[in-house]
Amino acid sequence: MNTPSHSHDGRESSPTPEELSERVEHTREELGRTVEALAAKADVTAQAKEKAAEIKDQAAEKAVRLTDQLRHKAVRVSETVKDRTPDPVLDKAAHAADRVRGTTARAGRLAAQKTPDPVLEKAEQAAEVARTHRTPLIAAAAAIVVLLLLRRSRRRR
Repeated sequence: MNTPSHSHDGRESSPTPEELSERVEHTREELGRTVEALAAKADVTAQAKEKAAEIKDQAAEKAVRLTDQLRHKAVRVSETVKDRTPDPVLDKAAHAADRVRGTTARAGRLAAQKTPDPVLEKAEQAAEVARTHRTPLIAAAAAIVVLLLLRRSRRRR
């Protein structure tokens, strides 16, 4: 901002039109910045949206971390169960799994022959979803097996 003009005898002289115009423009700019700052503070909707987006991002990050932790724990648990399970039990389980696969295949063929087309299409979609999310499903199955084995061992005690 300019200082007032001084005459030769030290008194203030009135500002020139250019100086007045410059002062007015400077004051307008300051006022504009102040109004923008006040509007931003008063815009509760924008602040709420910003806070909601921030919370959503934090929740997504936490979900990813927890999912990773669950996967790692499920892998460790399934490895521990496999390591502690005697070989004859593993062999019996593998044999039983083979029989179940064969029976399931026969039942699937029979069901496919007798199931209406719209139902088959929905079943194919569900199978595709299961294939794309195989790891979490396997982790969940392993966790269930571990829980059942722990429950069974506690009953025997």
